[in-house]
Amino acid sequence: MARLIIHLMTTSTTSPLTLDLGVGGMTCASCVSRVEKALKKVPGVQDATVNLATESARVSYAPSPQMDAQIRRAVRNAGYEPRVAKEELPEDLSPWAGFAPVAIGLLLSAPLVVPMLGDLLGKHWMLPAWQQFLLATPVQFILGARFYKAGWHALKALTGNMDLLVAIGTSAGWGLSMWLWLSAEADTMVHLYFEASAVVVTLVLLGKWLEARAKRQTTAAIRALHALRPEVAHVLQGTGEETDLPVAEVLLGDRVVVRPGERIPMDGLLQEGQTQVDESMLTGEPLPVTKQPGDRLTGGSINGDGRVVLKVSAVGSESVLAHIIRLVEDAQAAKAPIQRLVDQVSAVFVPVVLVIALATVLGWLFVGAGVETALIHAVAVLVIACPCALGLATPAAIMAGTGVAAKNGILIKDAQALELAHKVDTVAFDKTGTLTVGRPKLVAFIVPPRSPAARESLPPEGALAAAADADADEAAQLAVAASLQSGSEHPLARAVVAAAQERGMTVAQPDGLRAVPGRGSEGEVGVRSYLIGSLRWMDELGVDLGALAPQAQRLQGEGATLALLVERTTAGLRPRALMAFADEPKPEAKQALAALRARGIRVVMISGDNQGAALAMGARLGLGADEVLAEVLPGDKATKVAKLKAGGHTVVMVGDGVNDAPALAAADVGMAMGTGTDVAMHAAGITLMRGDLALVAGALDISHRTVIKIRQNLFWAFAYNVAGIPLAALGYLSPVVAGAAMALSSVSVISNALLLKRWQLKRD
Repeated sequence: MARLIIHLMTTSTTSPLTLDLGVGGMTCASCVSRVEKALKKVPGVQDATVNLATESARVSYAPSPQMDAQIRRAVRNAGYEPRVAKEELPEDLSPWAGFAPVAIGLLLSAPLVVPMLGDLLGKHWMLPAWQQFLLATPVQFILGARFYKAGWHALKALTGNMDLLVAIGTSAGWGLSMWLWLSAEADTMVHLYFEASAVVVTLVLLGKWLEARAKRQTTAAIRALHALRPEVAHVLQGTGEETDLPVAEVLLGDRVVVRPGERIPMDGLLQEGQTQVDESMLTGEPLPVTKQPGDRLTGGSINGDGRVVLKVSAVGSESVLAHIIRLVEDAQAAKAPIQRLVDQVSAVFVPVVLVIALATVLGWLFVGAGVETALIHAVAVLVIACPCALGLATPAAIMAGTGVAAKNGILIKDAQALELAHKVDTVAFDKTGTLTVGRPKLVAFIVPPRSPAARESLPPEGALAAAADADADEAAQLAVAASLQSGSEHPLARAVVAAAQERGMTVAQPDGLRAVPGRGSEGEVGVRSYLIGSLRWMDELGVDLGALAPQAQRLQGEGATLALLVERTTAGLRPRALMAFADEPKPEAKQALAALRARGIRVVMISGDNQGAALAMGARLGLGADEVLAEVLPGDKATKVAKLKAGGHTVVMVGDGVNDAPALAAADVGMAMGTGTDVAMHAAGITLMRGDLALVAGALDISHRTVIKIRQNLFWAFAYNVAGIPLAALGYLSPVVAGAAMALSSVSVISNALLLKRWQLKRD
């Protein structure tokens, strides 16, 4: 994947720039280490990270003229190919793409291997030496030219890599065969090793082809996201006619038609029509979402059965889809902390192997074996020691893990967050908008009762009529309150209007409506004058709650937010209704918290509410008093997170608002709800694309599984080398078997990582 993207950070002209550069020709962990060292030596480069699985490098550098060219030159001088920029990923290739060199190698090597099989059956089918030479030499020097070229570059840089090991090992086998053939007496049949050199080259090529084929599967998530972008948009002109334009030419503010069944081409606000939208590829949510005028539409999602018109609100790199792709690419290009161990090993691995191979030759010669035997065992050491699997162990698992997480609506921003998340023992949640719906609801509407004297004067048969009058009075006062609030965008005002509409009331427009900032509003409904606002305002106005006072005290103790409807009469201000508002917990919140506890994780809720309100909400969520942190000011959330981290705890902070950003950054891992603000998402290491709290446990689970795969891969990669090198040095492995084992190690590591693609979000 050859791609070059320059990200300019606009916060300051002196901010570092980032260059993503495709690097061709890397084959193992030693190559990664070599490219990184070469890049870090360039003056002005602040950091460089190289990824073998994506064959890419990410370089951070101080702004400087011609820095792009210097970075590319450094890659080339190190013996690798800086690749040309491509804006799009390549399309899915045939499963057999790139197999031709392997097929040729297999065809030329087969006649050399068949006589070996014949020996096992007591048959002597050995080819003449000149025929073995003609079959093996093209494999060695034409198909194997890539090993000589890359190995030569490594030697010039006084380093080593897989290609150097293969080139030295197979050349030794081919050269030994030539020496035995040319030094033998005429008409003498000697045992040659042309088949070993040819088969090893072919097996290495086969392993690299299988590796490349498997790596293409790890980038499937990125390709799937790119495929969500339509190429054409139906733009409405001023005349009302539709014109098909390339998506790249659509401007902010354009009105775009989306027909039934089409993909929505870009982000926008729905202006005309209503429909249901499938957002599963973006959020992981399988159920269609109903969209009405005023709702947001996200580019890449699929329109249902309604024709709609949207007003474009974001294009290009500013769209939600582009942001998602960027996050996934960043995570897959990043290097996990555990990779440092691999880097340290690979830096000295190849030189150590060369020393072991030399010691093998000297050791076998010392015990009296011939030069032929000593060289063959050394060749086996060089071949099986190739550190391909070491370089692929970590990035392959990270790519597979972040890819399947993105498919389920979990965007992992960097590899460090992925690796840390599996250690988490404490999860702190912001309350409003995270554990709760974030939209206040009218939970109580209380009108003053009739006075005792009025109740006693009622005849017995008038009791039912009185109850009916009370209900009618409540409905009448709710209609008045909704009328006064109908022009306000305040969350509490919208809750009142929604409550009236749920009861089928028609909300009338008030007369002379006046807003009182920070307190409420006043106006006329019909011939009467009303005020509606906070208890603090009413107290300032000297309003006596009367019989509503006990109710107000009780509701405040339960954590409700209160407002009062008051009528201005000739006798003064008279309360007509007490309103209580409360946020509702998300339907899945209690179950999600229980699932985290089942994993042995401590759960904490951080709230700015008073102690009573916070404890009341905590009780509804199944939280104990010690799991609720109340009366926490927005600026103090980060301090609370720091205290939770004290004592060696690993803490996740989950939030969605601007005031959560410092706390998200202070936590070991920040998780931002994708329904929240951009600021929160930028501060977080993990973004949850929808407000489903089950994704929190899902993110921790996929993190845990990915780290397990990384450790399994590193174990197998080291095990192949640690077990194989001594066996080869002691003569228990032939070069052919060593080549097969080396190829198998790379394929097994990637195949193990790809098992992560079967992961699915679980709901307990």
